[in-house]
Amino acid sequence: MNIAFFKKSKYTFIFLLFFSIVALPCYYFLVKVDKKLPIYNPADVNPKLVDKSIRMFTKNHTVADFELTNQNGEKVTQEDYKGKIYVADFFFATCKGICIPMANNMVELQEYFKDDNDILFLSHSVTPKKDSVPALKAYSRRMGIIDGKWNVTTGDKKHIYELARKSYFAVLDEGDGGEQDFIHTENFILIDKDRRIRGMYDGTKFENMQQIIDDILLLKEEYK
Repeated sequence: MNIAFFKKSKYTFIFLLFFSIVALPCYYFLVKVDKKLPIYNPADVNPKLVDKSIRMFTKNHTVADFELTNQNGEKVTQEDYKGKIYVADFFFATCKGICIPMANNMVELQEYFKDDNDILFLSHSVTPKKDSVPALKAYSRRMGIIDGKWNVTTGDKKHIYELARKSYFAVLDEGDGGEQDFIHTENFILIDKDRRIRGMYDGTKFENMQQIIDDILLLKEEYK
């Protein structure tokens, strides 16, 4: 009876040892590998955020090519963000509402990733005529924006508004980018190195910044 008990205990111990050494690490590896951020396509997003011309698309969405001008009067294109992870948003320099917490929160992200060359930031003015290069330069100095790390940009209004609606899915209301069109959005959009949307967040909420940081760090793991 005791011999049988000890034999059974021996086999149980061997099984548990094997499970601890082999099975648990394998399980952990599988869980870790499977933990990835979603890839957002037009059909995955609230239809109100997506231009009706592309709402039916279910795959292969990427941010379109762009050409903007930053706070230093330099041309900024998708080539400046090639092979980079970045956070994009839409703002205007004289905004006294949601843009203030958004800017402060983006500053926090900039500070966290200031020494990480893989991470950049891109802000698009929704009042590009008012936000001239000198206005953006003054704004960038006021906010402590790091040149080369964070571009605050102006450009053609129709181009910027089309990016908001057809590339970043950042705006609820429809429009054509004309004189009377105006967008005001709190969204921060996380873009991966392949120009795909991997996260969308309320940029006015400080508590969301840790989630963005965590998601960026997780996204970096995909490219190792």
